[in-house]
Amino acid sequence: MKTIALRFTFLLLSMTLAIAGWSQSNLGSITGKITDKNSGDPVISAFVIIKNGNHKRQTKTDKLGAYEIKNVRPGSYDLSVTMLGYEDYKKKDVKVNSKQIKHLNIQMTIDAPNPPKEIEVVEEVDAEYDHAPVTRTDALKDMGRSRKTSSNLGWAGGSISRSEAPYHNTESYNAIEENGYKLTTTSPLSTFSVDVDAASYSNVRRFLMQGQKPEKGAVRVEEMINYFDYDYPNPTDEHPFSITTEIGDCPWSKNKLVHIGLQGERIDKTDLPASNLVFLLDVSGSMNSPNKLPLLKKSFRMLVNELSERDRIAIVVYAGAAGVVLNSTSADNNSQILEALEKLSAGGSTAGGAGIELAYKVAQENFIDGGNNRVILATDGDFNIGMSSDASMKQLIEKKRETGIFLTCLGFGTGNLKDSKMETLADAGNGNYAYIDNVFEAKKVLVTEIGATLVTLAKDVKIQVEFNPAVVESYRLVGYENRLLNAEDFNDDKKDAGEIGAGHSVTALYEVVLKGEGETATTPSVDPLRYQDADGKPTRLNELLTVKFRYKDPNGSKSKLLERHLKNEITRWEKLSDNYKFSAAVAGFGMLLRESEYAGDMLFDKVIELAEQGIGDDKNGYRAEFIKLVDAAKMVC
Repeated sequence: MKTIALRFTFLLLSMTLAIAGWSQSNLGSITGKITDKNSGDPVISAFVIIKNGNHKRQTKTDKLGAYEIKNVRPGSYDLSVTMLGYEDYKKKDVKVNSKQIKHLNIQMTIDAPNPPKEIEVVEEVDAEYDHAPVTRTDALKDMGRSRKTSSNLGWAGGSISRSEAPYHNTESYNAIEENGYKLTTTSPLSTFSVDVDAASYSNVRRFLMQGQKPEKGAVRVEEMINYFDYDYPNPTDEHPFSITTEIGDCPWSKNKLVHIGLQGERIDKTDLPASNLVFLLDVSGSMNSPNKLPLLKKSFRMLVNELSERDRIAIVVYAGAAGVVLNSTSADNNSQILEALEKLSAGGSTAGGAGIELAYKVAQENFIDGGNNRVILATDGDFNIGMSSDASMKQLIEKKRETGIFLTCLGFGTGNLKDSKMETLADAGNGNYAYIDNVFEAKKVLVTEIGATLVTLAKDVKIQVEFNPAVVESYRLVGYENRLLNAEDFNDDKKDAGEIGAGHSVTALYEVVLKGEGETATTPSVDPLRYQDADGKPTRLNELLTVKFRYKDPNGSKSKLLERHLKNEITRWEKLSDNYKFSAAVAGFGMLLRESEYAGDMLFDKVIELAEQGIGDDKNGYRAEFIKLVDAAKMVC
């Protein structure tokens, strides 16, 4: 009897394996390429999803925009493609037959909120398995990216080749130690430099869209908050910015959250001062990748097309050495500038220090009094010839900023991005730092926010907050860890601080524990305390805090002071502004990505709920994109 049972089991197992083998041999696949409709460039790290009832499969496009979903059961599927910055693509009834390769090439259009544009499938070809599927090598040949290098500089001629060398990640980020709580009885003053950099957000987005959890050092919460526009009022007095304050419930704890907003004067593009710009472009071998030099060219073409005959452009490049490929030229000669950009190609090592020296020299020779004199450095930050350490590069830039020439740093690429170096250079050069991960981001930085990127309204902008110890027990500044200053630095005009550009907004959040609630020098001197008398007794119990700002005019050396007081009145949640709710959502998201001990009961779904409550007007669609990004983070983190 046992023998019969064993034979039956063996027969059943054989039949199961045979059916499984038959099923496997009849499976199909879906493959193709996804490209940008306007430029034809590959759309990298787009999510491709197919679904049939409860059966769901997904993949992502590679660096050539190619994708392949293997072992697909015969049937009819709903297919969708999502990528931040592009309109979602959806196609119903994609039929896959037995042993079939379904080939779908898709063009995607950059997301434009007004009006939405259609995304179209430009090719749909069916093939049998005896036809070889499209491979990465075939796609590479199609793109025609072979090149012969004849110059260590690689300045002109030829197209860009893609290295097939093994991938080594050498990206570098500064470590961040989160701010903790401070008691107001011993530390009533909180002082820091403003930060208008927004590189952290776009870099974090790049990590998440590639299916990776971001490096903790890449998550700078204040930069993520300041990536977004806020509906702060324009200044109405002689000062170039307005101040907004609010206090309400903290979404991730039982404490309160103080919201401080600074809005730089918004200037129409036609009213911007004349610009003397020097494009300092890295054309070394490390830029030899589709998301580096080719994307750089597209980005700067956008900028050139925004400038007028009053503006001048020079182009300096560096690789094994540095050289001028375009002398200072009126932006009216658009075709000449674009031709010089188009001829650039990559090759050689990276002499960043020599490039910086030459770029500042060219900018100084063409200096415009009363104009915007600026070097725009575009690189992955991988300097390896001559002066290259962060400390030595910082010293060089600090000397150069005395010339009245400002610095903008634009980071490109993956794998060897030197984020720490780029941030250091921008801070030392009275400038700003942005990371360009796609053409959508390039448009934001160099077109939509051209005034904020290129024109400085105020420099050495510092914030000092004095908390009333009779009302506030303790406080914690959210972010700004690498921008902290000593209390006496606030009145020291020799102390360097951040810059604010035309239309820039700066947002700072403090988590505060109220009394009885919650969980919880020599000259230059510190100002007399407002909330304590000479004997240390509390005063002005109707105020929660005072916020003070110091700034200098772009060409000034003496600072000016603004001061505002926040009343001890908690605003009900439903009365809080969209700015308050959305900035709190971004702060919560950053803390989750950093696995912060202060994240409390914040969850990704709660971040989305908060962001949806604070989405506001969102005319450029950046806040809606943020909600998509949080949704993507749920799958990655």
